[in-house]
Amino acid sequence: MEIILKTNNENSLAKIIALAKKLNVTVEQKEIFDQDKTNKEELKKRILNFKASGPPSFGDAAAWQNDARKDRELPFSE
Repeated sequence: MEIILKTNNENSLAKIIALAKKLNVTVEQKEIFDQDKTNKEELKKRILNFKASGPPSFGDAAAWQNDARKDRELPFSE
């Protein structure tokens, strides 16, 4: 029979291993590769290193802002 136990609490894990040894139960420990952490790191690198291949699809933001506000008098416009 095989039982899989997962925990991040080292103290609890030590108690379980000690109990298993007292009961003459074989204990095999495997390091778990944290796939989520690797995926997060890879995604973070992709976001930080992103380079656009062309101009933005929405056009010039400054021109849009000037056009949208041309009918309003702004306090710092003069």
